[in-house]
Amino acid sequence: MLGRLFGYVSQRVPSLLDRVSLMMKPQVVFVLGGPGAGKGTQCSRIVENYNYTHLSAGDLLRAERAREESEFGQLIANYIKEGKIVPVEITINLLRKAMEETMQQDEKKFRFLIDGFPRNEDNLEGWNTVMDGKADVKFVLFFDCSNEICITRCLERGKDSGRTDDNRESLEKRIQTYLQSTRPIIALYEKLGKVRTVDASRSLDEVFGDVKSILDKEG
Repeated sequence: MLGRLFGYVSQRVPSLLDRVSLMMKPQVVFVLGGPGAGKGTQCSRIVENYNYTHLSAGDLLRAERAREESEFGQLIANYIKEGKIVPVEITINLLRKAMEETMQQDEKKFRFLIDGFPRNEDNLEGWNTVMDGKADVKFVLFFDCSNEICITRCLERGKDSGRTDDNRESLEKRIQTYLQSTRPIIALYEKLGKVRTVDASRSLDEVFGDVKSILDKEG
């Protein structure tokens, strides 16, 4: 099943992104941090103040899981429930489709915040394989926050979010997955000089103040 999907992603007729790459490639900022670090909230503020489109890997996966005719809905649900990382073929297909649709609707919308991706080495390798030459990763925006603050925030969010993974058992699994799989990706980009770190333990306004300074400097 995954093989068929990956074949669809890599062998389909030239897509909008392939054609656009001859003119303006999508400009991508990866947004990383632990669950509850405030990635989604800060991305919403960025969209309000800058010409970026916010794509959440998690939201795209949850939407696909909820789509009645989805071939992969139950598979995605099982991975999310266990706090595991969904196979890269599914995630990249959803991200690529979302970027294509955005740029098709408005060619000026070529800047993207990709929130919660890449979450592990397999994600990164998949991105490099599928998106090589089709998108430019400007930098990683890293929201650094302690595990306990992340868990407390998620438990509070879970009272209203309706998310099945906003409970302590799933959160502890997600934190371990983040530490074991995502932090090494952040470290890799740090070696490349492409990480911009924000202390996410503070208030929303204080965090966004730092975010604005970074984006104003990066252009």
